[in-house]
Amino acid sequence: MRLTEDEALARLAAHDHGVLCTVHAERGADAVPVVYAVDDEGYIGVPVDRVKPKASDRLQRERNLEADPRATLLVEHWDPADWSRLWWVRAELRWQPDAGTDREEAMAGLLAERYQQYRDRPFARVLVLRVIGVTGWAA
Repeated sequence: MRLTEDEALARLAAHDHGVLCTVHAERGADAVPVVYAVDDEGYIGVPVDRVKPKASDRLQRERNLEADPRATLLVEHWDPADWSRLWWVRAELRWQPDAGTDREEAMAGLLAERYQQYRDRPFARVLVLRVIGVTGWAA
């Protein structure tokens, strides 16, 4: 059954990880697993951290967003034993490159509260994206 917008937003905010899809100029959809935080004003913060090893501090998802600010975040719950518990939420996003240091700092704070690994705020940056719309489904 289709989720209401409020229910979809609630599940999005409560979930702890998802798949961020950006648009690559040649490959099209470029999907990567991410953690995130959602604030009360409909913004999502996605960290670019210094915790996990990376080939570069400038990630492909950032280059994709600079070329095309559209993104999608997909979160889902899977239970192989009980399909009545299946659900997914898809958030349509727009990157906010000029979100400001206050909003980025607020999102960093939410990430630090949510994930123990981020307590010391080991961020190179926090990508700020605005939720434009949500859809969802639950069994």
